[in-house]
Amino acid sequence: MSYLIKDLPLDEKPREKAKKYGFQTLSNVELLSILIRCGSKNCSVKEVAQDILHSVGGLSGLRDIRVSKLSKLYGVGEVKAITLLAAVELGRRLSAPDEKEKIQINESKKVFLYCQSRFALEKQEKLLVLFLDPRNYILEEKVIFQGTADQSFIHPRDIFQEAVLVNAVKIICVHNHPSGNASPSLADELVTKKIYDAGLLLGIPLVDHVIIGKNDYYSFLEHRKGGF
Repeated sequence: MSYLIKDLPLDEKPREKAKKYGFQTLSNVELLSILIRCGSKNCSVKEVAQDILHSVGGLSGLRDIRVSKLSKLYGVGEVKAITLLAAVELGRRLSAPDEKEKIQINESKKVFLYCQSRFALEKQEKLLVLFLDPRNYILEEKVIFQGTADQSFIHPRDIFQEAVLVNAVKIICVHNHPSGNASPSLADELVTKKIYDAGLLLGIPLVDHVIIGKNDYYSFLEHRKGGF
C-alpha cells in the first residue's frame, strides 16, 4: 500500500498546517507532499518528497529537470512528475509581470528589479533583450542566447532582426552571472561594444547593458555614462 497524507499524524499533516498557519509556514518537503499526495509501498509521502529534493539538488533543481528523469525517481512516476513540474511553471509565470501591464524602463535599477526574479535560479548565463518603444515601454522581451557570453557566438543580427519585427526603436540587453559577481568580464565588454556599434549603424541604439548578480547589478550606462 502507499502512504497517504491522511495517514500522517495530525500535527504532521501539511494541509491542516497550511489552513491553520498559512502556506508560508510549510517547509519545501511539506509543500511537495501536498502536490504528490501519496508515497510508495515502502516510503511515506514525506520520505518521497525528501528523496526528490535530495536527488535534484534542492528546490531549484526542479526548474531544469525533465519529466522523463524526475519520473524515474522511486515513488514518483510520470503523473507526479508532471504535477510537480506544472507547479514549477506556474510559479515561474507568477513571478513575471502581467502580460497586459505595460512596463516603462527609465533607469538601470528598474531593469535590475524587473529582471532579477527571472535569473534567480538560473545556472547558465542567458542574454535577454528588452525591445522598447520611443517612450521606453517594453514592446517585447526575448532570450537571444544561452551559454557562456563569448562574443563569437552572440550575433547582433539575431537581436536586431527581432527589433525590426516588433518595431522597436531602442534596446536594452540584460544577462546574468550565475557566480553572483556582477562585474563585467572581457567577453562582456567585447559583446557590448559589438552590439552597441551595430545598433548605431542600424539606428536602433543599445541604451544599456545590465549584468545581474546575486543581489546587485552592473550597468554599462551608469558606469560608462553612455560611452560603450
